[in-house]
Amino acid sequence: QLQLVESGGGLVQPGGSLRLSCAASGTIFRINVMNWYRQAPGKQRELVATITSGGTTVYADSVKGRFTISRDNAKNTMALQMNSLKPEDTAVYYCNAEIYTPMMGRYWGQGTQVTVSS
Repeated sequence: QLQLVESGGGLVQPGGSLRLSCAASGTIFRINVMNWYRQAPGKQRELVATITSGGTTVYADSVKGRFTISRDNAKNTMALQMNSLKPEDTAVYYCNAEIYTPMMGRYWGQGTQVTVSS
C-alpha cells in the first residue's frame, strides 16, 4: 500500500529553523511533481512549495528566500528546509505527490505540526 509519511515538525522559536522530510513507500513506478502544503487553524490549505522530477522549484511568495524544497528521486524522498521561521508559519504541513503505480494518483501524507512561538 502506497503511503507518504512526514517527519520533522515541532516547536521552534521565531527566527529558528526546522527541516521537514517526506518519504514515499510502496509500489512506485515514478514520482512526478511533489508539493508541500500547509494549513493554519481557521484557514484554507495553501501551497507552500513545489518541485518537479527534474528539480524545478516554485515557492509561495510568503516563504521565498526562507524555505528550500529538495528531493531525492532515487530514495523517493522530499524535504523542506525552513529558515527564519515566523509565527505566521505555524500550521500543519502536508506532503503531496503525483505518483505512478503505474496508474497516476495524488497522494497525501498525514501531516506534521510546525509551531513557531516564543
